Amino acid sequence: MSQSAIQTVDLAYRSYGTDGPPLLILHGLLGSSGNWHTLASKAFAPHFRVFTLDLRGHGRSPHAHPIDYPTMAADVLAFMDAHEIDRAHVLGHSMGGKVAMELALTAPERVDRLVVVDIAPRAYEPRHRVILDALQAIDPARYDSRRAIDEALAAHVPEAPIRQFLLKNLQYDPDTRRYTWQMDLEGLIRYYDRINEAIADGRRFTGPVLFVKGERSDYITDADLPAIRRLFPAARLVTIPGAGHWVHADAPEAFAREVLAFLTEKD
Repeated sequence: MSQSAIQTVDLAYRSYGTDGPPLLILHGLLGSSGNWHTLASKAFAPHFRVFTLDLRGHGRSPHAHPIDYPTMAADVLAFMDAHEIDRAHVLGHSMGGKVAMELALTAPERVDRLVVVDIAPRAYEPRHRVILDALQAIDPARYDSRRAIDEALAAHVPEAPIRQFLLKNLQYDPDTRRYTWQMDLEGLIRYYDRINEAIADGRRFTGPVLFVKGERSDYITDADLPAIRRLFPAARLVTIPGAGHWVHADAPEAFAREVLAFLTEKD
């Protein structure tokens, strides 16, 4: 499908900073723009005009289909057009990293520097199926508090940090006095196989690219390096000690230091 044939949506966003070049930040699966509030406001806003986006089906953005990388990248391009952003630095984590890669490969003239956080361009096994099934199994409207929903979710997702991340998707309607999931859960389940797909080969982005890997994560391995360098010949890889897949949350200071050094270096 051509870019012109894709039906884009207006993405919700948060903005930080008033000076410097634009920096777009794209969250991962089941995340939202709010996941990046602290780093965007404290680390990046002094240097850039930062926009943290809610990708389609996430946060406050519309629930629209399909949910795949060409479509999500087209949404980001439409956002740039609407905000008169000719070129920007783009940073994406996990699923958002694949959106960022697709954007750079589709419209390289719109991307200055690219930062891809703990994801490779390959296909992945369905690692989140258990979490998606757990979310689908719980109807938040049946519970009268976040604590009760957390306790119900704990039977399926025992890791407290992961549950706290997922519970950020809860929204409360004071009129109905009910909780609901804010994200497009049914859509994400329907298109989950596409979210796990590889980024299409046969293209190249020759601009500066930084891949950031968590030391404790296996999302990027040595076996991924040939594909990374085929698509992104100028790519470099840095590993953040002690960090897992959520690199920016596990080691925010080290992460910000590496990203800022890359984004502010002279060409």
